[in-house]
Amino acid sequence: MSGLFIASYLLLQTLFSMFLAYPENASLSNMSNPVDEASSGALLGAHWLQQELPADDTDGDSTLGDEIESSTASLSSSILNYRNINGRTYHSHAAMDEEYWAPNDPKHLEALDIFYHAIDMTLEGKLHQAPLSQNIEHAVDIGTGSGLWAIDFADQYPNCTVIGTDISPVQPSWVPPNLLFEIDDATKEWTFRDDHFDYIHMQLLNGAFNSLTHIYSQALRCCKPGGWFEHVDISVMVVSDDGSVEENSPLDQYGKMFEAAGKRVNRMSRSADFTTMEDAMKEAGFQNITVKKFKMPVSPWHSDQRMKEIGLYAYATMTTDVEGIIQFMFGTIMGWSQQEIAVYAEFLRRQLRRKDVHGYYTLKVVYGQKPQ
Repeated sequence: MSGLFIASYLLLQTLFSMFLAYPENASLSNMSNPVDEASSGALLGAHWLQQELPADDTDGDSTLGDEIESSTASLSSSILNYRNINGRTYHSHAAMDEEYWAPNDPKHLEALDIFYHAIDMTLEGKLHQAPLSQNIEHAVDIGTGSGLWAIDFADQYPNCTVIGTDISPVQPSWVPPNLLFEIDDATKEWTFRDDHFDYIHMQLLNGAFNSLTHIYSQALRCCKPGGWFEHVDISVMVVSDDGSVEENSPLDQYGKMFEAAGKRVNRMSRSADFTTMEDAMKEAGFQNITVKKFKMPVSPWHSDQRMKEIGLYAYATMTTDVEGIIQFMFGTIMGWSQQEIAVYAEFLRRQLRRKDVHGYYTLKVVYGQKPQ
């Protein structure tokens, strides 16, 4: 486990006792809702400027987000010649012709690392669901991000040569000797040899592709006969089983806005919803396809201790970098002003603090095998 995870874990354990019940405010939905007609129910940014922020409990959990922000302030890493949008850096066009929504600066990378730990807990520490042999020789992690999964996988399989690819060179230099990071754009034709990898892994790539079938077909070509391909992703839709995530509330609008922005730029923002992933895997030619779904609370509202801790990490992810998560999709694509983004982000943070709101994401894992 990395030092970042250990530090984050110790910090977040202390925050459990600080997460008090948020006062039950009036409904966060509103009868006057300006709607973007082409956005599948997504509200315009102007909607949030018209609303009055609900009261915050300054003696209780309102300090939670502040402490998480403070704890992450010391994170630093080198960044190269990246695009700058309202103070946030994104991948260089030299690495990728198309736009990708996620920043690549230290603040967002730490948020992703915290969320990686939430996923790790959700999957009970299993780096893969596919039934891999212990003597696999070649594996690749497509869209490796900060490289944490690839590092852990390389440690677990020391005799396997592992490659991690990404459009930004933000990975660490101190890595296991069997791990190599490469700059590569997965949306272009893959340059790996045919029938090469025992295992191909992708995780958290919502909004990166316009066709999963094309990507999965490339994975099939590069996979060894009998090898495995696994895709892990999460639904952007935050839902609840008890109706506590109300229609048009900040959490409800989060996923709807991502979907609307994805449609505008022809990018799939709901890969983990419906049967999209498994259908594309079958169409590409994989067999023995298995689908697994897991609930991930967006905040520590759950009564089960393990689920509560997962929710706390998910909460830390979102509150650490709300603006970075939504800046490109809501601002650049949907045309929201910086004021609209800031006000919406505050509404979202306050709803996340409410323990009477029982929202969760759906984490989806789909894996399949290349025919022998």
